[in-house]
Amino acid sequence: KKILLLELDGDQTQAREQVEPGISIKGVRMWLLLASCLIASIGLNTNSTAVVIGAMLISPLMGPILGLGFGMATTSNRMIRSSLRNLLFAVFISLAIATLYFIVSPFQDPTSEILSRTAPNLLDLLVAIAAAFAGVVAMNSSSLAGAVPGVAIATAIMPPLCACAFGIAHGDWKIALGAFYLFFVNAVAIAV
Repeated sequence: KKILLLELDGDQTQAREQVEPGISIKGVRMWLLLASCLIASIGLNTNSTAVVIGAMLISPLMGPILGLGFGMATTSNRMIRSSLRNLLFAVFISLAIATLYFIVSPFQDPTSEILSRTAPNLLDLLVAIAAAFAGVVAMNSSSLAGAVPGVAIATAIMPPLCACAFGIAHGDWKIALGAFYLFFVNAVAIAV
């Protein structure tokens, strides 16, 4: 603690109070999910990094993923089930909306933003682990609560899902599976 100057002031109750409200994908979070999905799809489709980053900032997908990790850490079966149910629902809705977008989009060629999310490697895993660690530290320190959006950006949860939808919409299973694998690796790294 003294060497790293890491002074965490949180406890399990405080962390639960932060994580639990973000698990459910309904109401405002559902609208944020839809907006984030469309923004990410448009950003990927038009090759706009800034737009893709904007989508990452508003995506509520981190909530169920953090809930899953917290549920596993505290062995709360109720939280694990709720988080998993909400995460699967959000993934399904995101894939459906983004696939529909890419079917009707006038831009049919894969952009570099899409292709960069289809071949994850060890560095992607290291980024996800480092970002997840930053998220844990931020959640347990009231002075670092503003770092959580940075974790969402670093781990890039929504854009790989939308890149996967591009692959589904165009029948390109290499893109779809590669992008979904990146999403899966990032989600697992954050939860663990």
